[in-house]
Amino acid sequence: MTEMSYLDGNMLDGPMRELFTVDLSSAVGRCESCGMTGSMASLHVYSHAPGLVARCPSCEAVMMRLVRGPDRAWLDLRGTTFLQFPMPMEQPFPGPL
Repeated sequence: MTEMSYLDGNMLDGPMRELFTVDLSSAVGRCESCGMTGSMASLHVYSHAPGLVARCPSCEAVMMRLVRGPDRAWLDLRGTTFLQFPMPMEQPFPGPL
């Protein structure tokens, strides 16, 4: 089998931004297969299929699939045990003027 070239996980930011309002490149996930924890930007993303397939850079297991149709998207995270997103600190509600 010949090796296919891949893009880094940063290329997922645009397509995933349609689904999420946070920057996924700084999110951290854990591979269900080998347990490696790392940033989504480190994933190996293959776009040679009808969608995007993101694989673990350590064991090459599929961690995520994203397919976009004309009016919907399918997101499969079965290979990811969690996604952790950095969030801004909560701002207290302003007091009375």
